[in-house]
Formats: sequence, C-alpha cells, structure tokens
Amino acid sequence: MSGGKSGKVFLFLMVVGILFGIVVGGFLPETGKQIAFIGDFFISYLKMLVIPLVITSMIAGVTGLGDIRKLGGLGKKTILYYLATTGCSVLIGIILVVIIGPGKADTKEEQLKLRGGASLPALSYTIQGNQITFDQDLGKIRYDERYMIILGDQNSIKGTISEMRDGKTCIVRNWVKRERNSNKIVEARPETKGKGVEFDLSISDKILQKQGKTIGSTLKEVFLSLAPNNLIKAMSETKVLPIIVFAMIIGAILTTLGEPGRPVIAFFHGSNEAILKFVQLLMFIAPLGIGCLIAGKMGAAGGIEKFGLEFKKIGFYAMTVLLGLCVHALVVLPLILKIFTKRNVISYAQGASTALLTAFSTASSSATLPVTIKCSEDKNQVSPRAAAFVLPLGATINMDGTALYEAVAAIFIAQLYGIDLGIGHLIVIFLTATLAAIGAAGIPEAGLVTMVIVLEAVGLPIEGISMILMIDWFLDRCRTTVNVWGDSVGAAVIDIGIRTRLKNSTLG
Repeated sequence: MSGGKSGKVFLFLMVVGILFGIVVGGFLPETGKQIAFIGDFFISYLKMLVIPLVITSMIAGVTGLGDIRKLGGLGKKTILYYLATTGCSVLIGIILVVIIGPGKADTKEEQLKLRGGASLPALSYTIQGNQITFDQDLGKIRYDERYMIILGDQNSIKGTISEMRDGKTCIVRNWVKRERNSNKIVEARPETKGKGVEFDLSISDKILQKQGKTIGSTLKEVFLSLAPNNLIKAMSETKVLPIIVFAMIIGAILTTLGEPGRPVIAFFHGSNEAILKFVQLLMFIAPLGIGCLIAGKMGAAGGIEKFGLEFKKIGFYAMTVLLGLCVHALVVLPLILKIFTKRNVISYAQGASTALLTAFSTASSSATLPVTIKCSEDKNQVSPRAAAFVLPLGATINMDGTALYEAVAAIFIAQLYGIDLGIGHLIVIFLTATLAAIGAAGIPEAGLVTMVIVLEAVGLPIEGISMILMIDWFLDRCRTTVNVWGDSVGAAVIDIGIRTRLKNSTLG
C-alpha cells in the first residue's frame, strides 16, 4: 500500500468512499443511518489504537533522540510552532469575519432589533405561553430566524423570533432567562412549536455548567490533568495529554539506564512497529468505513435537502469559516512547509491525503493520529523521531482550524445581536481563542468550553451558540482536517531541526 501505484488506487477508493457516503446519506437518509454502524466499527478500532500508539511512539521517539537534553529544545520548538500557527489562523479568521460581516443585516430596516429600549423606545408587552403581544405597533419591520428578542429588566429574557404576524404579536421560541444584573443563565427552555426555523438548545444544560470558565481556570485544569490519580483510568477515558507526559518521562529515563534499558527500548520500538502494521491492515477497510461514517452523519442530518436548508440559513457564516480554513490550509501552511523544509507542497499533501480524508470523516484528530503517523513516516519520509513526538502532541494541543472557527463564531454572534466590537474586544478574542484552543484540548467537551470562554471574555451572550450548532457537525470535519494538516506540516518542520542537530552532534 505504500507503493506509488497502490497508493493512488487507495486514495481513489477513499474519495469514492466519501462520495458514496454523501450520495447514500444525502438521498437515502434512512439507509445512511442504518449503515452507520460500519463506520462506527472503523472509528472504534482507530480510537482503540490511540493510547497504545501514543505510549509506544512517544517512548520510541524520545529514546531515538539519544540524549535527553535534546528533548527540552525539541518540545519548546514544537510548542512555539503550534502557538504561532494557531495565532496566525485566528488572525485570518478575525480579519475575514470583520470584512465580510456574515451576521450583519443587509439594510438599515433589517438592522432594527427589539432590544427593550436599546434600538427602540421602551416596549410594553404581555406574555402568554411563548406568544408575546406588544402594545405598540412595531411597523413593517422585516424579521427572519436571525433576530433575537430581548425583554425584561436588565435583558433578563431572550428568545428567537419565529413568526411575526400583525406587527404586534410574535411567537418566540428558545427562551433563555438570565439573572438580573448578571450575565448568568438561570433557565433555558427550548420551544419547538410554531412556524419558522427551529434552533436546538439541547446544549443548554452543558452551557450552564461551563459558565464562569476562564483561561486561567482552564489552564489550571489542564495542568492538574497532567498528574492523574489513576493512569489506567486516564487511558480508558482517552486523556492523551497526561499519557504523553508520562511516556516522555519514561522515555527520557530509559536513555539514562544504559545496558539495562536497551531491552525495554527495543520492546517499545518493536511494539510501535507492530501497531503501525495494525494501522496499515485497518486501512484496507478505510474507504468503506469512511463512506458509512459520512452516510450516517448525512442521514442523521436529514439528508441533502435538510443540510442544504441548514447551510442556507447561516450560509455566509459557514462560507466565512470555510474561506478562513482554506486560506490557512492552502496558503499559510504550504508557505511554512516550502520555506522551512524546501519540500514539494503538492507531493507532501498527497502523502498526507489519507490522513486528511480520515480526519474529515471522523472529525477527530486523536482518532486520526494512527493514520497521520503512518502517512508521515511511510509516504512523506518524516523521521520516526519527529513523527513519534510531534504528531501525538499536535493531535492534543494543535487546533489551528478550531481556534479560527471559535474566533469567527464569536464575532458572528456579536454581529447577529447588533453588538459592536472594538479593537480591544478583537484583541481579547484573538488571545482567548489562541490560548483556549491549546489549553482546553485536555479537558472534556473542549470545543464547548472554548466557545463559552471566548464569548464570556468579551461579554457576548453564550446562548448564541445554538444559532451555529445546526451546521457545526459539517464545519467540525473541515476544521479537524486543517488541524491534522497543521500537525503534518509541523512534523516536517521539526524534523528538519532534529536531523540538523543529530548531524552536527555526529560531526562533533
């Protein structure tokens, strides 16, 4: 499978698998849902390999460096690379969303929001169920699913307008009540009746639990997670970051043991080769597994028609995210690869294509990790030392696509609510999205935590998350692909440094 001809055949089969999933799930959604179990089988095997692969590859990589003093410089360079590329992706996202303005209304008439006195005179109203009747005639104002209604003292009640009838009465769904004089949500009650577009607030309970998170508290949780009380439990919960630290320390110690450590080092090197061979065997069912994964997801989304409607509702937002991801993946990262490694970008991308397609289908950097390492070592000739160290760390903390998405989403939500953000706010979003994307990777529901942190950092309403979740499952796949591409490029960049250092030490 590593040969050029067989590699092209395999890539062709992967593309066919993706198209198969889109067609079956898009036009036969029930069939797509029924065959999703095959994709679940495939991804379960990939996830099963993550922890043993991280342990063996990290120990093999660290021991392959020979001198443990080289580890500190390698780790510093890797983390600096990830910080730089993540910050660059966030900056791209902020520039695009500010210029495009996907959440801004097209006309002055549409810019009028019901804000309990912010854009209109104070409103008097009566509420019965989810129906609100205003005493004032609000005039011929155009409303659609993007508009929020904010009522009560201190903006204590919010909801999504779903129907405007005679200029006085509207049906409101998705109530969100806040404490007075506070931004904290105390109740979130989804309402699915009435006309208009339905927004899912099923994450409300999770949002309530994540309120109050800050960069400091998140990084503190990550730091504490590096020393779990039960390492076996951490493995069972696929908490990769503490496993990486543990494996790094064990590998460094093994390099100091001399003769007694050599059999152990040989064991981990052999185990790493065996697991990579397992990955190679698993790739034989990858096209079918990937096709069924996508078919199941498309089926669960209601098929191509429902997906098209969802995309249309917030299409400008989705296109802004996709444009940002494309700029970062097709311009910034290739430039880094070309400048620092002198590699042919197209050939390198072809070598990483299997990992990128797997990332798109699984929406998980960790689940894709075995494939990413295999592609980097076999097809792109990245040294096992670099691949074994850089890629597991990257799958855990390098979130270029995710950080870009968080920044775009936060500013998009502000635009929907008619909230103007100054330069100071944008700087806060830049710093928060960059640090949170790295720091939150080691804790459960990292994406949700990160989004809440970014929104709360600039005082934006966190229930706005419900507006973007309808298309998030698709964008998640796109940003994960960019994450994995960033990891792959990082492995090549760090590999150059490792080879140069080892060459200099040999000559010395």
